[in-house]
Amino acid sequence: MVPKAPSNTPARLGYAPPGLGKTLARLALRLLIILAVAFAAQSLIMEAMETAETLPEATRGPAQISVLVLALALYALLIAMPFVPGIEIGVTLLVLQGAAIAPFVYAATCLGLGLAFLAGRVLPYAWLHGVFQDLRLRKACELLDQVAALSPERRLALLRSRLPAWLGPYVVNYRYLALAGALNLPGNSVIGGGGGLCLIAGLSRLYNPRATLLTIACAAAPVPFAVWALGPGILGS
Repeated sequence: MVPKAPSNTPARLGYAPPGLGKTLARLALRLLIILAVAFAAQSLIMEAMETAETLPEATRGPAQISVLVLALALYALLIAMPFVPGIEIGVTLLVLQGAAIAPFVYAATCLGLGLAFLAGRVLPYAWLHGVFQDLRLRKACELLDQVAALSPERRLALLRSRLPAWLGPYVVNYRYLALAGALNLPGNSVIGGGGGLCLIAGLSRLYNPRATLLTIACAAAPVPFAVWALGPGILGS
């Protein structure tokens, strides 16, 4: 299943990286923003949960529900961000709240990863090209220029041609399975995390939105539904 080709052909952007000082400043700013959002979200969740536990019993229930809704919303935001191991918050919620919250953690996981994919679908290639230039990835910039002007079918052919002959057909034909496997790969935060992987999948324009959202729904299911069926003890808590 291949998505329709984009209606407009982006202009070639070339390779003209800015000065090293400007590049380092940009990268540092992006990293600081990601770290600040991640730290603030995690701190807010933990502080709110601790505060809810100290409230009088009459108001504790509604407060805890509000905190859980906030925690799930922030979890969805974090897991959508590249290189942020937001899944740790999901596991923490499963351990602390048990099986009852598992379906909601699952829904938040699907929401966050789906948002990352859809963001990739709408982000312009110029944005990714700028990131590659800041990282001094000349070949990646040249490849992006080449890929941006191709239809999805020709992009798949190019991807197949650049892989070993024995591997190319499997990666291209089973790319949805490959994405599902990568989303469940332990330590995948070093290669972008779930949010980064889904963002790149969207940017590639090689993944059909409906099929990808279904892939995300299947890939995110094992842990929450195992906790829902068997309890949080399976997480080793």
